Amino acid sequence: MTQIPPGTANTASPEAAIHATIAEELGVKAWQVRAAVELLDAGSTVPFIARYRKEVTGTLDDTQLRQLEERLRYLRELEERKRTILEAIAAQGKLTPELEAAVVGADTKSRLEDIYLPYKSKRRTKAQIAREAGLEPLADALLANPELSPEAEAAKYLNSEHSIDDAAAALAGARSILVERVSQDADLAETLRERLWTQGSMVSRVKKGMEAQGQNFKDYFEFSQLPAKMPGHRVLALLRGEKEDVLELQLAEAEPADDDALAAARTRYENAVAACLGVAERGRPADSWLMQTAQIAWRSRILDRLANDLRGRLFAQAEDEAVRVFAANLRDVLLAAPAGNRATLGLDPGLRTGVKVAVVDGTGKVVATDTVYPHAPMKKWDDALASLSRLVAQHGVELVAIGNGTASRETDKLAGELIKAVKASGGPALQKLVVSEAGASVYSASALAAAELPGMDVSLRGAVSIARRLQDPLAELVKIEPKSIGVGQYQHDVTAAKLDRSLDAVVEDCVNAVGVDLNTASPALLSRVAGVGPLLSENIVAYRNENGPFAKRSELKKVPRLGAKAFEQCAGFLRITGGAEPLDASSVHPEAYSVARKILAAASGAPVSTLDPQDFVDGAFGVPTVRDIMAELEKPGRDPRPAFVTASFSEGVEKISDLVPGMILEGTVTNVAAFGAFVDVGVHQDGLVHVSAMSTKFVSDPREVVKSGQVVRVKVLEADPERKRISLTLRLDDDAAVPGGRAAGAGGQERRGQDRRGPERRGQDRRGPQSQQRGQNQQQRGQARPAPAADTALADALRRAGLAK
Repeated sequence: MTQIPPGTANTASPEAAIHATIAEELGVKAWQVRAAVELLDAGSTVPFIARYRKEVTGTLDDTQLRQLEERLRYLRELEERKRTILEAIAAQGKLTPELEAAVVGADTKSRLEDIYLPYKSKRRTKAQIAREAGLEPLADALLANPELSPEAEAAKYLNSEHSIDDAAAALAGARSILVERVSQDADLAETLRERLWTQGSMVSRVKKGMEAQGQNFKDYFEFSQLPAKMPGHRVLALLRGEKEDVLELQLAEAEPADDDALAAARTRYENAVAACLGVAERGRPADSWLMQTAQIAWRSRILDRLANDLRGRLFAQAEDEAVRVFAANLRDVLLAAPAGNRATLGLDPGLRTGVKVAVVDGTGKVVATDTVYPHAPMKKWDDALASLSRLVAQHGVELVAIGNGTASRETDKLAGELIKAVKASGGPALQKLVVSEAGASVYSASALAAAELPGMDVSLRGAVSIARRLQDPLAELVKIEPKSIGVGQYQHDVTAAKLDRSLDAVVEDCVNAVGVDLNTASPALLSRVAGVGPLLSENIVAYRNENGPFAKRSELKKVPRLGAKAFEQCAGFLRITGGAEPLDASSVHPEAYSVARKILAAASGAPVSTLDPQDFVDGAFGVPTVRDIMAELEKPGRDPRPAFVTASFSEGVEKISDLVPGMILEGTVTNVAAFGAFVDVGVHQDGLVHVSAMSTKFVSDPREVVKSGQVVRVKVLEADPERKRISLTLRLDDDAAVPGGRAAGAGGQERRGQDRRGPERRGQDRRGPQSQQRGQNQQQRGQARPAPAADTALADALRRAGLAK
């Protein structure tokens, strides 16, 4: 490997510089970042560090740690690229102290590549061919002395061996050298790139002949906007339109509709290139030729390169936004309120193939399956109702979960009649809910489903999944690839690896925030526990099957290949209810049991909150950990998820044509995008609450107002059955329509109703300027989930155990 000669650039450790950069970005201390990085490098997980190593990191939370982890990856990749570039330049014998300092000081990948460009191996260029023909002295001479006549000076450099037969050929070669030279100037590129970002214009036009089939992108047929002002969802819509061969995209120096402004802006860029070359129009013989060279450099080389750079920058920012939105929605769905351990009837709707039925008991165990045919073409409504009634009575069903796919509304009507029939016969009061079935088919055909439900027909597994999703969304949805859950925005337009990494982190954080029952959890759920993973989760289940339920957390150490490090990471997130050690039912880590017992003994039956945390601080545990322990002892095993609430769909509102402007409905938020939120109001097509119709105040992020799974009241602004478009508002005093037939806040492709037949949202984004903010802010539903009655018993057991010891 080529040795890099010593320079004067890098006196500080690159890793220390990385820590300092991340600390500044996160607004924390460098020592906090260093401590977190050391823990991550040693194999600790983010959930473990956030929950059980607060003193070490200065209480960095999981969000900060995830940001730290992502930036650490980027900056380490940047450092690795710097080393590669330094070695490559050194191998050419061109590495100077100044160049080394520039490489080491580059703070972004684009800046680094700007610096490396002149030294990058590339195919033979016109400039290189001109140099081989001996034309570089001609270029330097004209640049140094514009008083020279270009034609007369070029005549001195004729070279028939290299086909330089006249002055024009010599001047063309000299120009190629100067164009390449100035186009590779890193400082010029950085300056003009930022100018284009803040003053240029991204222009979109429809391709000739694509007007009819490109209607999804109609709002972008004649469109332009400052790159720096473009929201991420609009960027992804434009790029998708280009990919589908509907749109042509171009980066212009200014607004293209204003010819004078565009010409003036172009001249300013060309003058900047000329200034970098050190030339200007002063009437000297070579000035005109040199200025033309600057113009050609800008138009043929620099603008195209910077346009590609800025397209990449736009995509990177849009991708970050899309991933963030997807991750936030996924978190909301995974942490949705569970219905709890109640016997549930799952209905997977269908027409010709029938409605698939599954009954699961309070533990999620399948106790019955069936298929009924209430809808066309068989129309065995009464038979279906009788079959379902028998299942309800036989298995003590309390809840009915209905998938939201084809025939959902018809099946919901069947469930309504079932509830009435059961009530009329003196049976229990049933509750029905429509459940998203996104990804259910993926799960049904998976190896995991085959292992969990062996011998069961694939079509029936979907009904099982629908029922379990209502009981515990988190436990069931972890079995499905996050991208199939259907809460993303442009998920197929972003980098798969980046999206997967973000979504996996969300799933891990959610699972560990709630905690997992060690004796009932599936392998899929256990695999998401910090420090476990797929292999150990299978080993845990195999050990459990062979030896019976775990009596204590410490028995985990007997599981094959589950060593001390894995136990440290996972133990606090695994719960054992009714085991030999009461503290095992809490989130208190086994390493801190001694502290918990001291607290319980000191409380002596009084509320733990009356104690001073400082009294229990020792060399191993500080105030943050002690406070966490005290909070857990106050309400052991508390669930951070909200209370279980449901939306009530309006009777007689079953399809889009039933919607009337001004109608106020209750619905459930199914997805939140950057431009608004989709709401299921029970008509097979989600309506859109545009961001401008969410609050009386300006809303920059729709998640400030609503979250996926939240129950809301909305007013119908517009309903278009033909285009499957529903426009809604959270401001219940909004007018239902405005002149011209368009609802306030409506319009644009992203305002279309959301198609709930699969995980992909149909249509493209065409968000226009925000309308005036009016109306009434919609309050979020769902309070903190009350502690179950078992908490009191557990707390008493903990106190007794603590006092006894």
